[in-house]
Formats: sequence, C-alpha cells, structure tokens
Amino acid sequence: MPLEFSVQSKQRVERLLSRYPTKQAALLPVLHVAQEEFGHLPDDVIELVSRTLDLAPAHVYGVVTFYTMFHREKMGRNELMVCTNISCMLKGGYGILKHIEGRLGIKAGETTPDGAFSIVEEECLAACAGAPMMICGDNYFLDLTPDKVDVVLDELRKRFREDQKSAPLNRTMFGMGPGGEKA
Repeated sequence: MPLEFSVQSKQRVERLLSRYPTKQAALLPVLHVAQEEFGHLPDDVIELVSRTLDLAPAHVYGVVTFYTMFHREKMGRNELMVCTNISCMLKGGYGILKHIEGRLGIKAGETTPDGAFSIVEEECLAACAGAPMMICGDNYFLDLTPDKVDVVLDELRKRFREDQKSAPLNRTMFGMGPGGEKA
C-alpha cells in the first residue's frame, strides 16, 4: 500500500492547491507539509508528493535536492542552521559554529545520537544586519555570542527532554525571543 498523507495534511494540501494556479506552482508549500508530517523526504514521500501533484518524481526530487530547507535524511528535532556567509563570518560566525559543535559533540551535517539536534552550515540566511546568526524552526537568533548560544541550546535541550516521549515532530520553538531569551 502506498504512503498517504494524514487527513489533516490532505486538508492543508487541498487548501494550498486552491491558492495556486497549477498543481506544480504549489510544489514548495506541499513539500513543506510533507516534511512537517514525515520529518524528512525519502523516496516514498517524494513519490507521494509527485502523485498528489501529478508531477514526475524526477521533478520533485530535483526540487528537494536543490533547496537546503528540504531534507532527504532524518534530521534532529531542533535543526540549527548556522550562517557562515561573509557578514556572519566577519562577525564571528565560524566561532559560533565551532562553539555549537563543541557543546553538542557533533559537526555540521551531523545529528546528536539522541536526535535532539542537527547542525547545518548555511551559506546565507538573509539576516546580515544581525550577524552572526542562526535559525531554528521559525526563530531567528541574531547577534549571537557563545553565552546567547548556550541559553538557546539549554532551553532547546530542556524542551526536547520534556517532549521526548509524547510530542510529534515540531521544529518550532514557542516563546523564544531573537536572542534566545524567553519572550
């Protein structure tokens, strides 16, 4: 039996399709729905999206592998996207990346053994005025220092432990301000 979207995701996809002139135009938002539901986009999920949108699987695969926001492999619950482009680099982005790697005991491109964190080195996250910066979920963390990073990581670790047994995959962090402080 082929993989299917949940009822809630099917409803979201239908709402998305009503907002776009063609099914192909809805590909990026539908991929986001799929990744939210399944956690990553392996071949069976790519096949589901291609069936849903009447697109060739090769087309969907090409889009998935082009954009860094889509993942073929399972990522940690908290995906830390750390910018190392020119503005962030000049303001200490590589130092922030190394600090995160040291705190978590993994390198960029890896996931912690417990699945709590993945680190992704990003080329540009479009927040140069707040360099150095990272994104986790829907939250931007700007003007980072090692101390700010430690606050963010400690809060994420705490939430991961609290939710580990019962929470579905959710990459957003509710109640965190741009510097990692509680809002």
